[in-house]
Amino acid sequence: MAEPITVNGTPQPIPDDPRVTLLDFLRHDLGLTGTKKGCDHGQCGACTVIVNGIRINSCLTLAAMHEGDSVTTIEGLGTPDEPSPLQRAFLEHDGFQCGYCTPGQICSATALLQELAENWPSDASEKLEGSIAITSEEIRERMSGNLCRCGAYANIVAAIEEIAAGETA
Repeated sequence: MAEPITVNGTPQPIPDDPRVTLLDFLRHDLGLTGTKKGCDHGQCGACTVIVNGIRINSCLTLAAMHEGDSVTTIEGLGTPDEPSPLQRAFLEHDGFQCGYCTPGQICSATALLQELAENWPSDASEKLEGSIAITSEEIRERMSGNLCRCGAYANIVAAIEEIAAGETA
């Protein structure tokens, strides 16, 4: 028997059809529609979720490949009544316009903050070891896989910078 996928803290059985993407499993089987289907080719980031602490494009992976994994979607990060600090920062900085890309942006930014906390270097990092400076260039590089057709990038970066600097609890 297959080990379940844990989605937002709740074990879920692996779908019977091995061809189901993680994105379609989340949206259609579990009703978690916060994760969006954008390009369906891994190029826009609207489907970004966090799997075992790492952000991925859920449209590019099959649900069956995640047996025993822990998946966090936008619904697992906060609620309308109790948003996460990053969700509050996106609201305060107007880090969205139409909102379609926002769940993927927030999931990606959540994982980005963990990467920075663990000093994972990126192409924009000045060095490969030691602490990573949290700069707008560093954030822009790490968020480059998440597209916003409305152009809210400056506000998205400002929201992430605020949380990265510890300005919001």
